[in-house]
Amino acid sequence: MKLAIQGGGSLEVSDDAFGAKFNEALIHQVVTAYMAGGRAGTKAQKTRAEVRGGGRKPFKQKGSGRARAGTTRGPIWVGGGRAFAARPRDYTQKVNRKMYQAAMRSVLSELVRQDRLVVVDAIEMAKPKTKDLVKYLQGFNLDQVLILVEEGQDNLRLSARNLPSVEVLDVRELNPVSLVRFGKVLATSGALKAVAERLS
Repeated sequence: MKLAIQGGGSLEVSDDAFGAKFNEALIHQVVTAYMAGGRAGTKAQKTRAEVRGGGRKPFKQKGSGRARAGTTRGPIWVGGGRAFAARPRDYTQKVNRKMYQAAMRSVLSELVRQDRLVVVDAIEMAKPKTKDLVKYLQGFNLDQVLILVEEGQDNLRLSARNLPSVEVLDVRELNPVSLVRFGKVLATSGALKAVAERLS
């Protein structure tokens, strides 16, 4: 498969990585698992047995006209414990490597089919300047975009960090959530070659 490079030329890429069928169910599963893996799962609350105090019966059993109570730390009392207290838990979901790679191939292939993948030879930023990056992206009519580079590119990252609709990733950081989040993907030819090698 050949991808057109902006400014002339073409890039030969693997049909396996950029010509796969669209598998919505698999993509949904992998994206959900990726986002679940980022959850801390550290929320914790105390039950009536764990809150401080409440050891003495608050008032006598009979004669007060009130409902009987043995402690002031029950769930219906102010300052009491929670009836179904949250516990620390692990939200991670198992996704094996073949499933993950198949989902990535499916997303990348769909980007190609929908003309949402823009390929350039290289992205050079002489200095970290947001205005220069905005002007560069406007040349391709891009606003909400994921920029995929081979590695490094400190000036590019610094130029993009104040743009909420622009994210810069290198090949090692590429993930399914970022791919489906942005309307367009601007990638260098070197980055796409590296992605194809990882997914083939």
